[in-house]
Amino acid sequence: MYFTLIPTIFPTLPNLIAGLYNHSLRIVMATPPQAMIPTSGSSIISSDNTHPRSDAPLDAGINSSSAWTEHLEYCSSDDEPEPTDEHHELPPIEETIKAARALYDFEGQAEFRELTVKAGDELDILKEEVGDGWSLVRASSGEAGLLPQTYYTCTTSFLSTPLAIHGRKQPYTSTTTPTSPQGESKPLAIVPQDTGEWTNPLPCFRQSFLRGRSLNRFSGFVTSGAEEWVLDGYVDPVASISSSSHQRIFTEDSINDDNRLSRLGLGEADRHYVDAGPTWQSKVPRFRVMVHSPSKRTSGLSGAYTMYSVTSLFSSTTNESYDPCIPPISPTRITVQRRFSHFIVLHTSLSRRLPGIALPPLPEKQYTGRFSADFVEARRGELERYIGCIVRHPVARYAEAVTSFLGCESDVEWKRLIPQLLSMPAAGPSFFAHVFHPAFNVDVDDATEVIDRFSRHTLAVGKGTQNLRNIFGRIREVRLEMSKAERLLSYSLLSLITPSAPLTGVNEDAEDIPAQRDDLLNEEGAWCWREGCQDCLKLTKAVQKMSDSLQIVADLFDDHARRTQLATHETLKRVAHPYQSYEGIIETHKSTVSRYKDALKSEKSDDEMSARCETVLNTTMAEMDTYHDQKVENFCTITREHLDGEINLYEQVLHRLKAARSTFDGPRFNELGMSPRQPSRYERDLEVPRLNPPPLPQPCPHVYDSAPMRPVNAAIHEGIGALLGKSQPGRKGSILGRMWAG
Repeated sequence: MYFTLIPTIFPTLPNLIAGLYNHSLRIVMATPPQAMIPTSGSSIISSDNTHPRSDAPLDAGINSSSAWTEHLEYCSSDDEPEPTDEHHELPPIEETIKAARALYDFEGQAEFRELTVKAGDELDILKEEVGDGWSLVRASSGEAGLLPQTYYTCTTSFLSTPLAIHGRKQPYTSTTTPTSPQGESKPLAIVPQDTGEWTNPLPCFRQSFLRGRSLNRFSGFVTSGAEEWVLDGYVDPVASISSSSHQRIFTEDSINDDNRLSRLGLGEADRHYVDAGPTWQSKVPRFRVMVHSPSKRTSGLSGAYTMYSVTSLFSSTTNESYDPCIPPISPTRITVQRRFSHFIVLHTSLSRRLPGIALPPLPEKQYTGRFSADFVEARRGELERYIGCIVRHPVARYAEAVTSFLGCESDVEWKRLIPQLLSMPAAGPSFFAHVFHPAFNVDVDDATEVIDRFSRHTLAVGKGTQNLRNIFGRIREVRLEMSKAERLLSYSLLSLITPSAPLTGVNEDAEDIPAQRDDLLNEEGAWCWREGCQDCLKLTKAVQKMSDSLQIVADLFDDHARRTQLATHETLKRVAHPYQSYEGIIETHKSTVSRYKDALKSEKSDDEMSARCETVLNTTMAEMDTYHDQKVENFCTITREHLDGEINLYEQVLHRLKAARSTFDGPRFNELGMSPRQPSRYERDLEVPRLNPPPLPQPCPHVYDSAPMRPVNAAIHEGIGALLGKSQPGRKGSILGRMWAG
């Protein structure tokens, strides 16, 4: 899915960038003012009574500014009768006009209502300051338009001249700029117009040049189909029923089981319901999935690969009271065989069919060392966490691709389904057309505040989690150092009571100690020069047991750092980079809020677009609620597993230390003197002690970690975002990014 979007987007990028570049050159010279659409009561006056004007509104961008509407003459409406009274006079209109002369050649753009002049042309300055260094001028030919102030100089002082007024509004069909009127009609008083405040012209340029669409075609708002849904709605090609007017449902109907079950059937997996909150309504009970028993297999076509067993556990639900005398019913199990490429098929299908939800990132493909035991185990854990996150999502777990992936036990049938899953069309706007939610449950101000706080929170969580991952890696190293310390103490004790060579490589004075220490022990192996000393025999054997116990404690610390804490370290990736995982949701939400505000502020409120915006906002806010629930569950699970691992470690350490301690008390200490001492199995390590263990295995990097290899879609998305200055909360964006924001 990452590559199918690129051919369709790239052909439009050169045209967009070329248009932006040409427009940027004009902005460098002088930026035109913010445009306003003229009202039905305003018109642009021609230099003669026969010059037509257009009834169609001017472009919603730079093409129409208040500079035009402030110098228009009011005419009678097309729906109003033309005055027939010959003696009907209108109050005159006066306006100050300056005479000027062009200093340089300027080739204006007709689509931006700019005037083309030659050096030396005589000009009339209708309005010297219309904003950002532009003036509204009229050429000697009578044509009016915008001209930069630096391209002319005034030749006379201020002059007041009346403007003649048209008697009737006529259609304007010419592509050139309308000219000022010159006629005998009686003037009408110009009614002051509220043109609003001057703002950046480029958002309106987006409305005119891009027809309201976002410039960044790689943003989540565009790729998810939310933009197309908000602007154009959706027409079901099968049912031929327009879904542009979205259907709202009452919360009571949404959660009514009878109502819900009556709608189950064909296509129900593509219908999604949002309850009050907003929160996703779950249609399928939760279940667990385990990925286990990896095995290496070989195919004549694809070569060697690793096959994983994927087992789904469905717990039976019952309303009966719990009876401790009745054993619990074992969950239903379904086991299928899947390889990594099958997980790619699942992820691709879900990305196309569920564009409005935040899917967890799939682990990256490995090309070297993919059959090593450490990597296979790490990959198994990553795949288990991935599919576990999928089935925990209230919408994703009943998707057709998930049910086929987990439920198709026949390898032949599964191979037949793979092309069908990959050929399924992208849902796009149809996903949002099949989201049903309570009526009027979104407030635009609340939605704006929620997304700002959510963005800052996910960024803070991501930074905190990254720091936690780094600290946890250091804690594992400390555990390894504790293992080395316990082992060193064990070797030191054993060297104290053994006749073999002293511990080398650690004791700096070892060269001063004789290599042969036959006089260290008596004939029974006791640490004494006396023969038959029972007390020293018991002490020697007790110290030896203590040394052996410390070796076991060292092994426990080492194994804990390599296995238990490695699993926790891997699990921390589940909560890492939440902002990047939900960046598409955040972009979609912010862009939809912007469209929603525009629809509410427009003179003709677009109820249909507002309804579609509510649908998208219900979807994004339901995703935020899902993240909230999963965040609580994930961190609770991680902390519980970490504490359980620490408790288990220290319980085993405590058990070994207590066993070693008991040999110095009571009957056990006396029993040690009944037989000669046997050499310890760790004595052979004294000459070359095991104090330099191999490095700890590290968790595989997260997809969004800083790494040389990045996903293609992530690299393209970040590159376009950097070009446009897309910034994260708390990070200042570029000028272009702020111009086209929203």
